[in-house]
Amino acid sequence: MGKILVTGAGGFIGSHLSEELVRMGEDVRAFIRYNSRDERGLLEYLPKEIQSQIEVIPGDLMDPNGVRKAVRGCVKIFHLGALIAIPYSYVHPFDFVQANVVGTAHLLNACLDNEGLERIIHTSTSEVYGTAQYTPIDERHPLQAQSPYAASKIAADKLAESYFFSFNLPLAILRPFNTFGPRQSLRAIIPTIISQAIGNQKILLGNIKPRRDFLFVKDTVQGFIEIGNCNEAIGKVVNIGTGRDLSIGELAKKIVELIGKGGKVEIEDRRFRPEKSEVMQLLADTRLAQKLFGWTPRYSLEDGLKETIEWYRKNLSRFKVGSYPL
Repeated sequence: MGKILVTGAGGFIGSHLSEELVRMGEDVRAFIRYNSRDERGLLEYLPKEIQSQIEVIPGDLMDPNGVRKAVRGCVKIFHLGALIAIPYSYVHPFDFVQANVVGTAHLLNACLDNEGLERIIHTSTSEVYGTAQYTPIDERHPLQAQSPYAASKIAADKLAESYFFSFNLPLAILRPFNTFGPRQSLRAIIPTIISQAIGNQKILLGNIKPRRDFLFVKDTVQGFIEIGNCNEAIGKVVNIGTGRDLSIGELAKKIVELIGKGGKVEIEDRRFRPEKSEVMQLLADTRLAQKLFGWTPRYSLEDGLKETIEWYRKNLSRFKVGSYPL
């Protein structure tokens, strides 16, 4: 037993992971980006009794000394801190290099000096594969950066991998496919559709042809926990997903049916990715996760959507419905 650090703990997946670790009785330290308003991101959605058990360290991945202080004394690190919005990566690609590549370098260097560190779990993304060259996509699939975001994550993944080979850091890389669930920003496709459908508005979307493998956040969190306990995963990249995909158009239809109302889908040009940047299909092969640590998803798409829809019904007033945040 020892302290566990979660970077990016104020984000979508990070907040769910931090919550579950506390419920498991772990000693959690959350590294979140500093702001003068003392806002703690999505950790503020957690029950007060959970929040009170999390040690919050404000800082910035760009500050190597701050990262070193956050890492000190931790036995396990889940590195989720990153910039992730693909449309924003077209506008400010250098921000993604700084946060995702340089920030990861600062974390890895800090880990070299941390005696007693047992495990680092670095977070990847299925976007690094680009449009599937074959399906299902296993971990040997070629990497193809079709956005600055994807390029920054490939670089971060390879940097993390190099520290395992070069310095024997006890590191594993988890590569979730498209995670969804409560608390997610409206920039993500499922909250975008849900928020507009609940308001019985027309549903503004971009390209509805791409196909994705959607994974409920509680299954993603379980994947992090299980890989973090698996010695055989050290030095490996491991996919987690459902092994099933559907198009954005099919997804919108399913959500509208579950909600029981919702306007007609309309296509809005500004929501399209550049043509060569669009990833047309992502579909996970998860046999390695099953083999190494017995992980399989417990939630069906429909069950995950129902829980997500219910959360947004109760919390929609917190969001700017219909906006298109980068």
